[in-house]
Amino acid sequence: MTPNAVTESARATAEAVARDSYGRLVAWLASVGGDVAAAEDALADAFVKALEHWARDGLPEAPEAWLLTAARRRLIDGARREATRGRAAEEIARAIEEAAADDDARNTIPDDRLRLMFICAHPAIDPAIRTPLMLQTALGVDAKRIAAAFLASPSAMAQRLVRAKRKIADARIPFANPDPQDLPARLGAVLDAVYAAFGADFDDAGGARQPFAEEALFLARLAARLAPDEPEPLGLVALMAFIHARAPARRAGGAYVPFDAQDTTRWDADLMAEAEEALGRAAAFQAPGRYQLEAAIQSAHVTRRMQGVDTREDVVRLYDRLIARAPSIGARVARAAALVAAGRAPDAISALDGIPPSKAATHQPYWAARAEAEAMLGLASADDSYARAIGLSTDEAARRFLARRRGAARKGG
Repeated sequence: MTPNAVTESARATAEAVARDSYGRLVAWLASVGGDVAAAEDALADAFVKALEHWARDGLPEAPEAWLLTAARRRLIDGARREATRGRAAEEIARAIEEAAADDDARNTIPDDRLRLMFICAHPAIDPAIRTPLMLQTALGVDAKRIAAAFLASPSAMAQRLVRAKRKIADARIPFANPDPQDLPARLGAVLDAVYAAFGADFDDAGGARQPFAEEALFLARLAARLAPDEPEPLGLVALMAFIHARAPARRAGGAYVPFDAQDTTRWDADLMAEAEEALGRAAAFQAPGRYQLEAAIQSAHVTRRMQGVDTREDVVRLYDRLIARAPSIGARVARAAALVAAGRAPDAISALDGIPPSKAATHQPYWAARAEAEAMLGLASADDSYARAIGLSTDEAARRFLARRRGAARKGG
């Protein structure tokens, strides 16, 4: 292998570990060292060292463990140079070493991401930054992607995240699972972050591996076990399992495939069964929340495809309940799309007209739903709505699909 090939192999391996394990590694380092920012710095330094050592000495048998060891040493050295948060430096170093020895004995790296997420949901942290903080520290979503999701500039989001991490250190927030009585107050923020991470992979093309989606579903299952008396974690498991089960069918030959045209034999039957089971367990609490209602909507869609039962009006009614409990532009637009599917295009346009223009202007699903409703009614304005939906789409496959729908509308088909 040429030197360039060795370097590229080292870089590719480091990038793969970063995608798959960044959140787990930061969570472990932060949990034992007590400082999120220091953990991130130590891991960043470890990645730099990895590129140098792996290109020179070859790839280690366990790249993740190599990175953890290097980052751990950096944390220990830093702790011994100065006391952190009022704790003695030697105490911090000893805690890291003892945790490392315990993990080495078990030959495993523990998954502390959920614990770190509950720490990020502490009342001392500004509620507006909790979800972005969890996405970056515990789930490894990059700041630029987070900024785009929260309609903020990357620099502004980065500054807010730095302040939040400093707050964790300055407020001496304990790195431990919350007391049972504190769990309900923090659970909602944690579930929101898990779902936001899941959404980062929702449109993954070709049904390829979806690391954020898979990790988010794993964490939702953990949350459901951690809070067995709470129905919403089960609702979230059901919602994400329904959606993720269909991932392989959302693309065919690189083309976007809408729900009604998907090959149901490509749906993951095990995930579908898990979703229905989790939704049933959640429903037994008789305390419906946002995620349970969204999961129920998914279940109704699946029932229509799998059993031939017309559930379209049921979906509209479920959206009514969802909007009454958790109003959002996403839910309102989805309800309008459900009205179109039910053959109620005039009602859909009326519902869309009720959304403030300032919120609708750059919301791609709004224009896609409006275009479909206008096309159903044969309105000339459908062409402009399709054009706006296409212009706002970032997925090339979705753009091609909408372009075909626009062409059909022009022909009156």
